[in-house]
Amino acid sequence: MVAENSSSMTEFILAGLTDQPGLQMPLFFLFLGSYVVTVVGNLGLITLIGLNSHLHTPMYFFLFNLSLIDFCYSTVITPKMLMSFISEKNILSYPGCMTQLFFFLFFVISESFILSAMAYDRYVAICNPLVYTVTMSPQVCLLLLLGVYGMGFAGAMTHTACMVRLTFCADKLVNHYMCDILPLLERSCTSTYVNELVVFIVVGIDIGVPTVTIFISYALILSSILHIHSKEGRCKAFSTCSSHIIAVSLFFGSGAFMYLKPSSLLPMNQGKVSSLFYTIVVPMLNPLIYSLRNKDVKVALKNILSKNLFS
Repeated sequence: MVAENSSSMTEFILAGLTDQPGLQMPLFFLFLGSYVVTVVGNLGLITLIGLNSHLHTPMYFFLFNLSLIDFCYSTVITPKMLMSFISEKNILSYPGCMTQLFFFLFFVISESFILSAMAYDRYVAICNPLVYTVTMSPQVCLLLLLGVYGMGFAGAMTHTACMVRLTFCADKLVNHYMCDILPLLERSCTSTYVNELVVFIVVGIDIGVPTVTIFISYALILSSILHIHSKEGRCKAFSTCSSHIIAVSLFFGSGAFMYLKPSSLLPMNQGKVSSLFYTIVVPMLNPLIYSLRNKDVKVALKNILSKNLFS
């Protein structure tokens, strides 16, 4: 059924990041190194939070899931991207392309909502500390997480269902290093008006709702911090939120630049560079940002290392 809907298209050829031979091997090793850092960093943070009972709090529950999401969607994209640097033709079957599209969208949308859940957690912790344990109970955290993955699934299903209804042209070359929405729409021989409308609506919701939630949370946090008389207390509150603000700015800034600008204003080659930020750079930096700027994580890491050394 899928093959019939796509004009018997059986495979796509991914153009990759660049077609310059001299850059292929340097870029291969650069992105291989970044992928290793991403895997080690995120799996390390997942393991650290799982093993350390002091980190079994709502904040680290969401951070655990953020690292899991970053690891998964980096793994969906990067290995296939690396193939484009070392193979003459980076071929991906039609079902494989749609599968990559679905899981990429599922994880990237889930990330946008997990970041908003983390912002809400920080708001409750700083603005209503006396009722924090009640407000952010395990049941509430689980419901928030179900909402995060539910929005990810709904968005991914919507985009993928709209994509499989298209008829693709005989030209199999996709001008990207992965199966993403906009480069696939360029290969369509039928009208993409519905798809473009869905992109603006669904991406608008998936970026707009978390962004508004985060802005409101941090506006209330800032107001609360300014009422703290102690300089030490203000610094502690700011440091608690700074890691999250950096991660949010990188992720939403690059995502909005890629999807919410008209394609005529953003050539696909520039789009590929922009998408590197939220597909490669953000998953690599998140564990570094949250571990290097977080005292609890550093203390937990020292405790585990010291236990292993003494044992």
